[in-house]
Amino acid sequence: MSPFTLLLADDDRPQREMLAGSLEMNGHRVLQAENGRQALELLQAESVDLLLSDLRMPELDGLELLRAARKLNPLIPVIVMTAFGSVEDAVAAMQAGAFTFITKPVELPALFLLLERALEVRQLREELRELRTRLGEDLLPGVVAQSPEMREVLSLVARAAPSRASVLILGESGTGKEVIARALHQASPRREQAFVAVNIAAIPDTLVESELFGHEKGSFTGAVAAHAGRFERAAGGTLFIDEIGDMPLHGQVKLLRVLQEGTYERVGGNAPLKADVRVIAATHRDLDAEIRAGHFREDLFYRLNVVRITLPPLRERKADLPPLIDLFLERAARLNDKDVRGVEPAALDRLMRHNWPGNVRELENAVESAVVLARGSLIGERDLPDRVRGLVTPDAGQCFPGDDPALPLGERVERFERHFVLKALEEAGGNKTEAARQLQMSDKNIRDRLKRWGG
Repeated sequence: MSPFTLLLADDDRPQREMLAGSLEMNGHRVLQAENGRQALELLQAESVDLLLSDLRMPELDGLELLRAARKLNPLIPVIVMTAFGSVEDAVAAMQAGAFTFITKPVELPALFLLLERALEVRQLREELRELRTRLGEDLLPGVVAQSPEMREVLSLVARAAPSRASVLILGESGTGKEVIARALHQASPRREQAFVAVNIAAIPDTLVESELFGHEKGSFTGAVAAHAGRFERAAGGTLFIDEIGDMPLHGQVKLLRVLQEGTYERVGGNAPLKADVRVIAATHRDLDAEIRAGHFREDLFYRLNVVRITLPPLRERKADLPPLIDLFLERAARLNDKDVRGVEPAALDRLMRHNWPGNVRELENAVESAVVLARGSLIGERDLPDRVRGLVTPDAGQCFPGDDPALPLGERVERFERHFVLKALEEAGGNKTEAARQLQMSDKNIRDRLKRWGG
């Protein structure tokens, strides 16, 4: 780890001097403060790379110092220490912008690892600030990146965006792949041109080529007029091909040719058209496994996978939860005309501990539901969806809520399908295409089931 200037604030003198000595032995310059007020003065007078602060201190406690430090320098990572560790302290520190929370007695190997990660995050924040300065503050609207994992994603975005290279975005459903694709476009030289998105999973296999490349009048039954495909509409800009793992093999062959040669023809046409398009593809599928199974062309994979960006699931980026909750709360309150301004500590604790299998999309749905049902200006624990509160649990002998082991197997299977399709539909906010993506089903299959069930 390269040497940095660290500020260590702790009123426990033996502990402070022991930690300072260990940090100095690792080559860092360490400034010491015995209380929060003295630490704030040093922050104002010195260039500090990282703040390591005790939570309980005289004159100015750790949370007050954290808030003041973030106002002085929004990029500075802050690690909060306390001998009085609790969920409330951890939540308060993370809400105030702390990088992480560590309890005393401090274990040095763990601290050194946290310092290394925190300083890497600072570097990523500086890269992002430079990019925003160069391209404008609206570069990444709606992107929350408090966690180191998302900071690394944005670092990749910053480095890949100026190029013409194809980008492959991988990640579970609901992790925000289209948001990152839009960020790549917005940060690229093509940002003044069109961003065109197409979801392969929502298109019947027989129409994929027509949607991507267009068709001429009379080229097939129903082609009553010429049709410009997504490549034409994205000319000079960016084409985002979502759920590329669902593309049929015949469509993959034609897409590969476009990426190799830079030209294509409409279905039923023979006039070559230039493909002046930057292609960004995304999928929740394991493409390596799809290649082994013969469902995805290896040569197309290599053409798409020039730059790979893997989005972490929300359960692995919990530091992003508080700012995401704030973002979705403000948005839902405005859209639903509700005077809801925050979240009670017990409710926030529930939100922090939930595993979020539906990722950011599930979180947004849960927060909007809580805003709509909130009884006051703060979301309470009882306002949260049952699944977040841990109330949706199967009874003994059941495979899922509502299952009855006494029923015939065929009826149990039908109930099983209905339960999980409706659950996915709820988490997708009623969007059938998104629900199909979560269940790894085709759009047609989910619509057929809903029609059979009267939905």
